Amino acid sequence: MHSTPNNTARVIKKYPNRRLYDTQTSVYITLSDVKKLVLAQQVFSVVDAKSGNDLTHSVLLQIILEEESQGSHMLSSEALSEIIRYYGHAMQGMMGTYLEKNIQAFTDMQKRLTESVRDV
Repeated sequence: MHSTPNNTARVIKKYPNRRLYDTQTSVYITLSDVKKLVLAQQVFSVVDAKSGNDLTHSVLLQIILEEESQGSHMLSSEALSEIIRYYGHAMQGMMGTYLEKNIQAFTDMQKRLTESVRDV
C-alpha cells in the first residue's frame, strides 16, 4: 500500500452524528470518499472522535455492505452463510487467515497477469 506523507496513516475521525472528518485535508468526507482512499491504496484509519477507538474495520464492512446492497454481489448467500457459521467456532481464526491468504494470492496473481500483458 502507498502511504501518506511522513509514512503515517491518514486519520479519519467519525463523529456521533456519523459524519467522517479527514484530518489530513480538514474536510468532512463521505463513505464514497473512504472507498476512493481504499481504491487508491492509501493507508488510513478511522477512529471514534470521542473515544479514540479504532473503527476502521466496521467502516470497511459498511463499504462492502453498500456495494453488496447495490447489486454488486461478490459473495453468494451460501458463502456468506458459511462465513457466519465460523464466527464463534474453534476454526474462526484459521478461516480468517485462510481467506486473507487466498485473497492475497489472488491479488498477486492478478498483478503478475497485468504485468505480463503490459510487457507484451
